[in-house]
Amino acid sequence: MLRVTAAARQSWRGFRTFPRSSVEVKNEPILSFLEGSEERRDLQEALDGLKGQTEEIPCVVGDEHIWTKDVRFQLSPFNHSHKVAKFCYADTELINKAILASVAARKEWDLTPVQDRAQVLFRAADLLSGPRRAEVLAKTMIGQGKTVVQAEIDAAAELIDFFRFNAKYAVELEAQQPLDADGSTNTMLYRGLEGFVAAVSPFNFTAIGGNLAGTPALMGNVVLWKPSDAAVSSSYVVYRVLRDAGLPPHVIQFLPADGPTFGDAVTASEHLAGLNFTGSYQTFKRLWKQVAQNVDAYRTFPRLAGECGGKNFHFVHGSAHVASVVRGTLRSAFEFGGQKCSACSRMYVPDRLWPLIREQLLVAHGQLRVGDPVEDFSTFFSAVIDDKSFARIKKWLDHAKTSSTLKVVAGGNYDDSKGYYVEPTIIETSDPLDPIMSEEIFGPVLSVFVYPENEYKEVLQLIDKTSPYALTGAVFAQDRNVIAEAAKALRNAAGNYYVNDKSTGSVVAQQPFGGARASGTNDKPGGPHYILRWTSPQVVKETQQPLPDWRYPYMG
Repeated sequence: MLRVTAAARQSWRGFRTFPRSSVEVKNEPILSFLEGSEERRDLQEALDGLKGQTEEIPCVVGDEHIWTKDVRFQLSPFNHSHKVAKFCYADTELINKAILASVAARKEWDLTPVQDRAQVLFRAADLLSGPRRAEVLAKTMIGQGKTVVQAEIDAAAELIDFFRFNAKYAVELEAQQPLDADGSTNTMLYRGLEGFVAAVSPFNFTAIGGNLAGTPALMGNVVLWKPSDAAVSSSYVVYRVLRDAGLPPHVIQFLPADGPTFGDAVTASEHLAGLNFTGSYQTFKRLWKQVAQNVDAYRTFPRLAGECGGKNFHFVHGSAHVASVVRGTLRSAFEFGGQKCSACSRMYVPDRLWPLIREQLLVAHGQLRVGDPVEDFSTFFSAVIDDKSFARIKKWLDHAKTSSTLKVVAGGNYDDSKGYYVEPTIIETSDPLDPIMSEEIFGPVLSVFVYPENEYKEVLQLIDKTSPYALTGAVFAQDRNVIAEAAKALRNAAGNYYVNDKSTGSVVAQQPFGGARASGTNDKPGGPHYILRWTSPQVVKETQQPLPDWRYPYMG
């Protein structure tokens, strides 16, 4: 049973005892993991304990651990002979069972005061910041192939920030109230959505899964969480941390599942109240269409929030600082093997600067270490996530090697004998409209178009029109007039826009993240407005004085 405090059952007047003070929250420091440091020793111990181990992860509905007959394995991407986790797919019957259990628990959880719900996330953040940090980092590194710094930025710092800042925003939102008038008071109640929220999370950021499931729960919702098959291990850590922090059973159900099976089940339920999604554009469109087809069956119009990837650009002007361009582009294009929604995938460089930029890119490219991120902490990035990703990227590289308009400048090789390894690859194109400049690759592949320097205005228009996505982009220029011109031309080309910085690396509460067009619904997780997507406000007017007459004064 959920525990509902007496405060949650107050009269309307009692609901007006909302908090007025701000909660002090700061971004979580990113640890260095230097040789000999305490955090390095803790992490190494956690990594050693996972070597050769296969974790068993059930579906969880309430407090019930359930195994179905459809058993699967999560493989380590840099050593696919290592079965990181054994898990099972929830079938339609189990998903429907979880829906009914969630809906039955919704009212009590929704009535729990926001301060109590926020405390769950604050405690979860403290656990991740302290005793559970090494565990979630180790499982992210081994299961998703992240280097120590990428895991620290994601599974520790960003996830902790999501929990703390969203809890802060939720408490402060309660204090945002309408005006009163003489003889009456007005109260805004921030209710959860009537029904359940389906959270579908990707493999590439452990923090995203925690946010997709945790934030709707914070706002009084019940959630069915379908983690990525390639991130079950780290996602299960996050789920258990939330439970250990005091999240009641049935608020979040943990349900690995086949994507279409899960999508069909949740969109067919009359209780669907929201979809919180990060994944492919095609999958989100499919789910959106299913919701539209079933709209007559729902008790309420479902909230649809989606982040669907990008084809992110670096535009380089002739006035740019070359070293900043090279360093920022290498990090943006190749960190975590380019498997970030925000990764730079296309770059536009003026012909005058290209020889120098090319030379410096090649020097740095030769120094990039690709390998096992657990055994070698000097690794810059590791293998791509799985065989499907490897095959997709391989097709692009083969296309580049045979195309008359594409030239492989560096890299281009691949090997899946032990892990799904792809070399960091730089490709020069003479055709700015080649599909490699418009379609998402999601791998360590950077395409470069070299343009006549005096045609930069036309190139800005080209960037805006080339790809259907509009997630992130960066402009490198020292000329303030050019910076202003680019901002106007690219106003709708990116939801997160950078000037003289790389297109990756958004920080919670500093750069709330998201894009429009084919990149999604741009709800900006990491900012104060995001939590509003998961509330259904009710306004209550209470009048203290009886109405003296039904007639108005002008009636005499």
